[in-house]
Amino acid sequence: MRFESGRQLTARGFLFDMDGTLVDSGAVVERVWGAWAIRHGLDPVGLLPVAHGRRAIETIRMFAPSVRDPEAEARILEDAERLDLEGLVEIPGARALIASLPPERWALVTSADAALARSRLAACGLPVPRVFITAESVERGKPDPRCYQLGAEGLGLDPADCIVFEDADAGLAAGRAAGAQIVAVASTQSAEGLDRKGELWVPDLSGLQARMDGDWLQLNHV
Repeated sequence: MRFESGRQLTARGFLFDMDGTLVDSGAVVERVWGAWAIRHGLDPVGLLPVAHGRRAIETIRMFAPSVRDPEAEARILEDAERLDLEGLVEIPGARALIASLPPERWALVTSADAALARSRLAACGLPVPRVFITAESVERGKPDPRCYQLGAEGLGLDPADCIVFEDADAGLAAGRAAGAQIVAVASTQSAEGLDRKGELWVPDLSGLQARMDGDWLQLNHV
């Protein structure tokens, strides 16, 4: 169901994915991963939807198991993405929503490595939060829930008291498995294409406002 005017969610903390949720990096991802897929004789059309929201190393292991050193290959891809800033923009409403939040009440939980995440946030004028969960923070990436559990723990909260904002199926599954509330962001896929389980969705973050009510955050769509 679309999160529309008049609806409200209550939480103590917000956990944001980055690519497709705060930052529109679609053009960069398509250039870098599309070229990689072609070099390995793979179909980019089939690879990109699965790769989205996952750590680079897990995508490499999934699609190119013959690669001798997947960690080195992942670093090459991440460096290429970090240096390619053309076309990066914030998802509409991202900056305003984050600005409305106390800094101790939100975290970033991304499958990108720390250098790539910092580069993309800076390119879009978005802050690096105190709680900053990246590819290096976990042994297994999304859809494993540990990343979102760590995000909640960093805020001193239970995941059940948090809202996860996600645009990728792997991330939605991770947030769901962590026990958090979900707001799906239909920026890279249509609302119908996302693997939602009845959760609320938005096309982007514009129109979302948060305010403190005692110890709780009230999220509204205006």
